[in-house]
Amino acid sequence: MEAVAKAKYVRISAQKARLVADAIRGMKVSDALNQLKFTPKKAASLFHKVVSSAVANASQQPGVDVDNLYIKKAYVDEGPTMKRWRARAMGRAFIIRKRSAHLTVVVDER
Repeated sequence: MEAVAKAKYVRISAQKARLVADAIRGMKVSDALNQLKFTPKKAASLFHKVVSSAVANASQQPGVDVDNLYIKKAYVDEGPTMKRWRARAMGRAFIIRKRSAHLTVVVDER
C-alpha cells in the first residue's frame, strides 16, 4: 500500500534538489535515511524530513510492515520563483531569482 508525503514551496532550486532525489530513489527506507543523514547538501535534510513523514503516513495504514518499505518514487517539481532586483553600475538593474521547489516521496512495501 503506497504512502505519499510532500513538502511544498521549499526554498531550494529544483535542479539542486534533484541530485538528492536521484540518489535515494529505489532504496530501502532505512538505507535512504542513513544516506541522507551523511549527505552534505541542503536538500538532504529536507528529504530526510519528507521520507520520515512518508514512513509515518504508511505506518497509519493497517497491515503495513514499516521494515519492508522502499522509496518507490522521489521527484522534485519547480515551485514559484520570487523575483528581486539588485542595483548595478550605471543605473542598471540585475534580476535575482529566488527559486522554490515541491518535494514528493512515495513509499511502498516490497
